[in-house]
Amino acid sequence: MADNKREIERKYELPERPDTDEPPGLPDLTGARGVAAVRARGVQTLDAVYYDTPALRLHADALTLRRRTGGDDAGWHLKFPVATGIRDEIRAPLADTLPPELAGLVRSRVRDAELIPVVRLRTSREVSLLLDARGAPLAEVAVDTVRARRLPGTGRKRADTAWTEVEVELADGADPAVLDAVEKRLRKAGLRPAASASKLARALGAGGRSAGAQSPGGRAGGASPSAPVTAGDHVLAYLRDQVATIVAQDPAVRRDLPDSVHQLRVATRRLRSTFRTHRKVLDRTVTDPVGEELKWLAAELGVDRDHEVLSERLAARVGAVPGTLLLGPVRARLRIWSAGGRTGSRARTVAVLDSERYLTLLATLDALLAAPPLRPAAAKAPEKVLPARIDRAYHRLADRIDGALAMPPGPGRDLALHEARKAAKRVRYAAEAAVPALGKPAKRFARRIKAVQTVLGDHQDSVVAREVLRDLAVRAHAAGESAFTWGLLYGQEETQAERREHELPRVWQEAADPVLRARLGVRSHG
Repeated sequence: MADNKREIERKYELPERPDTDEPPGLPDLTGARGVAAVRARGVQTLDAVYYDTPALRLHADALTLRRRTGGDDAGWHLKFPVATGIRDEIRAPLADTLPPELAGLVRSRVRDAELIPVVRLRTSREVSLLLDARGAPLAEVAVDTVRARRLPGTGRKRADTAWTEVEVELADGADPAVLDAVEKRLRKAGLRPAASASKLARALGAGGRSAGAQSPGGRAGGASPSAPVTAGDHVLAYLRDQVATIVAQDPAVRRDLPDSVHQLRVATRRLRSTFRTHRKVLDRTVTDPVGEELKWLAAELGVDRDHEVLSERLAARVGAVPGTLLLGPVRARLRIWSAGGRTGSRARTVAVLDSERYLTLLATLDALLAAPPLRPAAAKAPEKVLPARIDRAYHRLADRIDGALAMPPGPGRDLALHEARKAAKRVRYAAEAAVPALGKPAKRFARRIKAVQTVLGDHQDSVVAREVLRDLAVRAHAAGESAFTWGLLYGQEETQAERREHELPRVWQEAADPVLRARLGVRSHG
């Protein structure tokens, strides 16, 4: 079973000492803010082999996968970047082959490529603990003497290097200010932050991402794409961002991280929406079939995401009800409903990510970005193309909102408002994609359309919540329980939907501001 650990650390390079053969050492860290004592823990001998694809796909996205023996945490380690100096490390027990739980977490990057040994690091680690006045650990300081060997298989020359560096890792629960205090002492002693982001990066001969590494989508790691110029450039840049989000959120979904399913699903919708909006830029005979596969993926992800949203919504509703009005085992029944649906939907989501159909979709998106099916409009200036596409999507939304507001309250109107919500997303995504080219007007327009989408989304969530509440009330009644509280919650959701319907005309009027749309290049709606 894999374990998760948040790793917060800083790396430093020791100053050279050409006048002596003595190994470089550390200054006395006792007395640094909060540090009352330094306890030596001895020397560890570590032997780690790092794995990647021949094209170094993991390294391109700053992931590291290794099998390490020696030390207190021998086993397989997979590290994901979180922020500068912060990584999430997932550990699995030592085994001859990569454990399945880690293999799944790298699948969106690796695809069907082979994982091979790329670097071997043998490290002599001298470890010390920094302790506070109560003897509690604040940080671990390690002086690492490293011997690295670049292994064949990546197209790079085999090479051996050696260096010494210092790692300072924050102890669990300790104040991060300790790292600043320790750094101040180290800098005063002549140490400087390491130029390489990791030992692996240094062994591969790069300060950060390898120049030759290729991430999924065909972009070389460390290489910044040229600034978009044409309409096609801007559309493709937006598409690349969404594909990168899918690849990055895949392991987050498998790890059940908050909001990961939502982010992955939104990226699939943005891709599909962009294909449909920009049919003058991209050949629809190529993108339409891809769009259908994206629709499938979004629907599959929706099973998990929709249940998550509903669970949170209903739990908040129940939590706000006074105790005197909670008649029967309301909380228990809601927990059973939530847990039952969550278990089934999560298993289904992971199965989708493990499917060959999903892998094929990722490969298809890579191929499309590598050789985009551009039409003649793609070569034009973005100011000539993008506003017209936003305009077309805007008119579709305006027609749907006008039609929905003209209908009497009821299921028909609910459905029409749901269709308007879908159209609002398409307008918003089109405006977001145009922000780099059209600037503040596009950003402001996207923000106002998002407000419309939020109103329509809350209305739709209320519609779905009422269906679930009615079902829970029926189950409670059949079990001999009071259905009063479920009826109360149903009424609250009904009132919330009415409020949103009354709010919509005002929010829509702000979004449809003709002055803003004129600045954007969108025509008035007649």
